[in-house]
Amino acid sequence: MAILKTKKWTLLLLFFIASGLSAQVKLPLLFSNNMVLQQGIEIPVWGWASPGEKITVTIDKTVASAKTTKDGKWSLKFPAMEYGGPHKMTVTGKNTVTFENIMIGEVWVCSGQSNMEFHLITAKNGEAEIAASDYPDIRLFTVKKRISQNPQDQLEDGEWLKCSPATSPHFSAIAYFFGRELNQKLHVPIGLINTSWGGTIAETWTSDQMIAQNPDFTNQLEQLKKVNLDDYAKSIEKEVRDRVGETSTVDMGMNGDQPIWAAPEFNDTSWKTMQLPGYIESNGLQGVDGIIWFRKEIYLTPAEANQNSTLYLAKVNDSDNTFINGTLVGVTKLQAEKSRVYPIQAGILKPGKNILTVQMEDIGGMGGIYGNPATLYLQCGEKIISLVGSWKYKVGLVKFNTVLSPNSYPTLLYNGMIQPLVHYGIRGTIWYQGEGNAGRAKQYQRVFPDLIKDWRNHWNQGDFPFLFVQLANFMKTDSLPQESAWAELREAQSMALALPNTGMAVITDVGEALDIHPKDKQTVGKRLAISALKAAYNQDIIYSGPVYTEMKINGNKVALFFDQVGSGMKIRDKYGYIKGFAVAGEDHKFFWATVQLTGPNTLEVTSPEVQNPVAVRYAWGNNPDDANLYNSVDLPASSFRTDKWKGVTE
Repeated sequence: MAILKTKKWTLLLLFFIASGLSAQVKLPLLFSNNMVLQQGIEIPVWGWASPGEKITVTIDKTVASAKTTKDGKWSLKFPAMEYGGPHKMTVTGKNTVTFENIMIGEVWVCSGQSNMEFHLITAKNGEAEIAASDYPDIRLFTVKKRISQNPQDQLEDGEWLKCSPATSPHFSAIAYFFGRELNQKLHVPIGLINTSWGGTIAETWTSDQMIAQNPDFTNQLEQLKKVNLDDYAKSIEKEVRDRVGETSTVDMGMNGDQPIWAAPEFNDTSWKTMQLPGYIESNGLQGVDGIIWFRKEIYLTPAEANQNSTLYLAKVNDSDNTFINGTLVGVTKLQAEKSRVYPIQAGILKPGKNILTVQMEDIGGMGGIYGNPATLYLQCGEKIISLVGSWKYKVGLVKFNTVLSPNSYPTLLYNGMIQPLVHYGIRGTIWYQGEGNAGRAKQYQRVFPDLIKDWRNHWNQGDFPFLFVQLANFMKTDSLPQESAWAELREAQSMALALPNTGMAVITDVGEALDIHPKDKQTVGKRLAISALKAAYNQDIIYSGPVYTEMKINGNKVALFFDQVGSGMKIRDKYGYIKGFAVAGEDHKFFWATVQLTGPNTLEVTSPEVQNPVAVRYAWGNNPDDANLYNSVDLPASSFRTDKWKGVTE
């Protein structure tokens, strides 16, 4: 009997303990000691407690209250406050939570991929910058990296820290330099929320409500709903098999050393078709890494078959073995950015039907025969035979990528690292991302503006300032004008300026050819801050480099007109040469141009190779490191083009 009574009291004790725990007032981790709350707006405060519980929030002597809903959630808006502090916040329900050393100031969300994540300790003069980083009115919050299948209300970890040499080394360098510049210019407390992840693509930072409106990602969203992230490996294998059918751990297109799927007599009538050039992920093979075989029939006249011939296969991500009529004509391993140009020996091509076969290996990420359609063709003597269009394909081997990454599906980082922030009062956002989407720059023209609109919709604070960094110069320089995916991505970023309250920091003068992570983050942070002073704080300043507005053609000369020049444009070159301009005629062939300043906001462009110019481009390349057009306040002109010709990523 005594044992039963003991058990009864134990159960009652556990019940009361559990009841007490459920009644605990709890707030998001964004609320902590040392936090910065946004000045000048009603301050959102929210959290969880027992259903029906009354919650009272006090800051100094000002009080606001709310009552929890049936699901235990509560929220309120605290009256707007002016800059300053420190303040103390007390949140009271059945228990009391207290936050101290609170500042009222300017809060900015800092997000993107690796160049935003890039730590202060790694930046130029990092040690000296850290030693000088004692700014107690700048507060730092780092969001823990997190992938989530569904939107989350709470972060996994994080707290506000006062900026000091002890806390700054592993904080975002760009965010720090941006915040420092604002603090010094505005003399107000600054709160910086760093939520970034290296190597990520824009669509993973976008909510499912917005992504669902983009047909490019319909299949991926549907797949995400079916995948069990708790058992990702098995779930992804089942999902891929359901889509592609039979799979194998050895290449089914090979019989030992014999490429049986390259044989001209092989029956491929059951194979599916895909439009090339293009990525396999955009053509029903999302999540498929491994070996894909492509076949295409080419019909030649006897005269064409007997010419000296060359196969131009655009680019292949990542490797290829290429056959014509079963004969190996070209091999390239693990060089996704290399153009495939394969000479064809006499006797391989035949009059009539020929079979071109490509055994492509995709080791991860994007895969396919991709690039500029103009570089996918067979040349027989002077005859050009386009290979653009429908190809047959079959999966020969699947290497299941069973490691979940933030890029595996859209929305994963929005759900885990943005949704928990969206009720917090902010002034605006700074963003540095785009490298991960450069191969799909044309698509980015829609994806990036959608992301901006998406965040604004969820924060519900109107069109708050959204400032972003244009891609830096990177990779080898071009000896002749070239098409460029990175230039097209920069163009897509510039197009996002059509949205209200946006600003862009141009940094094609601070990149490094051999390092995608340039160390000069000071310049980047300062240029973002200049945009903020205009967009967020309405200062009457020149906030951008020269912006192209108009072109007029007069014979073999082209006059270009610019805005945002200040007191006039200038050149950073000791010899006075303006560099980085190219001009083309109707044949779309660009040549470097001679350029002269003809007025404070005008240039004249000519080239002896182009007598009837129709188009001009500036800083159009992966690494336009010679571009040297600036305005009177030393801000560089953005890359631009006057033509609308089809690009390499379209």
